[in-house]
Amino acid sequence: MTDPIEIKLLAATDCDALLSVADDVFDDPIDLATAAEFLADARHHLAVAIANGSVVGFVSAVHYVHPDKSKPELWINEVGVAPTHQGQGLARKLMDAVLVEARRLGCSTAWVLTNRSNKAAMRLYAGSGGVEAPEEAVMFEFKL
Repeated sequence: MTDPIEIKLLAATDCDALLSVADDVFDDPIDLATAAEFLADARHHLAVAIANGSVVGFVSAVHYVHPDKSKPELWINEVGVAPTHQGQGLARKLMDAVLVEARRLGCSTAWVLTNRSNKAAMRLYAGSGGVEAPEEAVMFEFKL
């Protein structure tokens, strides 16, 4: 029997939840000062999956307003699940949590970018109700 996993949308006071993170969940080690700054911003959202007191998965997102849109939008930045917890539906539950929050905030749209070659992400986003945009997207990076 597996231990229960809690899905939680972190608040500004929940930075301590990031003191214990399983290997290979985030790209880099957590910087607590930056994590606190992220969580203190009401437009930043971090849903986490917690097992045995350790974060084993997350979805980060930002909701934003724009001068030509009457409602905010949600940009889903990143999804990560520890290899030990993949294949259990955690990414889907985390996506659901941020999409529920986006609806609560009145967002009209949520969007995310991925590579077509990332089959797991393609399944996740389609399974979460996402629809591929009709145009082929191209991303440019600017090293600053």
